[in-house]
Amino acid sequence: MTDSRSSLIMPNSSPGQAPGEATPRCWSCGTMRAVHFCSSCGKVQPPVPVDYFTFFGFPRKLNLDTAALEKEFYALSRHLHPDVFGQSDDRERAWSLEQSSMLNDAYRTLKDPIKRTEYLLRLEGVELEEQSKQATEKARATGELKKQVVPPDLLEEVFDLNLHLEELREQKKAGEDDPALLEEIGKAKLSLEEKYDALFGELKTEWNAWDKLVDSGTEAGQRKILDAMLDVLNRRNYVRNLVRDVNEALE
Repeated sequence: MTDSRSSLIMPNSSPGQAPGEATPRCWSCGTMRAVHFCSSCGKVQPPVPVDYFTFFGFPRKLNLDTAALEKEFYALSRHLHPDVFGQSDDRERAWSLEQSSMLNDAYRTLKDPIKRTEYLLRLEGVELEEQSKQATEKARATGELKKQVVPPDLLEEVFDLNLHLEELREQKKAGEDDPALLEEIGKAKLSLEEKYDALFGELKTEWNAWDKLVDSGTEAGQRKILDAMLDVLNRRNYVRNLVRDVNEALE
């Protein structure tokens, strides 16, 4: 695990920076500058490939100060928005557009706690299972079964729920109505929604463990925490999809 702030330094090949120079200089005026724009002349700078945490100058920690994130977002927006460079040359307008686009993507990702977690996992080389709505729709269109692994603690509950949902679908086809069945399905839905909320609490526990690891500067136990977060997210996605299936059956 590396310190994400290290990549705030511009590469030595950047315009306006001498070979071996550690601190970035503005390509236009040569002044020591901010990462995304020159703090002296205000010129937008060539974009540097960095992760979203680094773009905002944050370490790769998950208990992120969203108020600070929002403040930094609006501050950078005022400097990087393409309208600011409407009278500049093509190169600067292109840089501004690219910087502004990355700013928006980074902000949308980091302000959402789940997207932020998923993004960190991808940065660390961990991918979530295909549990998305898109995967579900693709499976339905092709007639293939979507790969889903039922969490062990939900096996019995999911089995009973699927039986109830199948019974409900058959009743709808026959034009029948069973209030007792609807009540059972409603109780199951409520239980799933409670589990869904509880899983977010589990995820925050893993955030704390991850952030502590970042602060310690060690990689010991890193994979265990990443795997734990992955497990929570996959279970959460599975429960979310179950709730969606129940809602669709009840429509």
